[in-house]
Amino acid sequence: MIDSANVTRSWHIRRLDDGEVAHVGRELGLARLHQGNGFYLIAWDDREPAGHAYLALTDPPEVQDVEVREAYRRRGVASALCAAAESEARAAGHSALRVTVSAHSRAAQALYGRLGFADTGTPPRRVLGTVQIRTGPLDVDDTLLVWEKPL
Repeated sequence: MIDSANVTRSWHIRRLDDGEVAHVGRELGLARLHQGNGFYLIAWDDREPAGHAYLALTDPPEVQDVEVREAYRRRGVASALCAAAESEARAAGHSALRVTVSAHSRAAQALYGRLGFADTGTPPRRVLGTVQIRTGPLDVDDTLLVWEKPL
């Protein structure tokens, strides 16, 4: 759990339990639920899911699919989820954590920059087309940057 000047409270964060999938899925996308190489971390406000992040257990591990419900935005949920992902990766013996961020999302870049992530220098990758995710087809046209943080 994390506290900072703009966070009014600490968040209870834990791995998504199989019995919580339907409840969390009604509020948040869970697009990577069956990806198979990691798990979701859920930030809870009492019994309500405030946000989630998927931690892919790649080498290095990667934070993916960070989503915060509108009512909880700008309250430190995404920062707390990233801190929990860092703890999980560190506990598993990893020395870095990666995130792929849209070249067009200044807000996401600002967040990850504040959290200590930096561009790896990997050339930007354009993604264009329709991808199939758990919640259905998604049209994508984006340029992605790879950022990393030492642990």
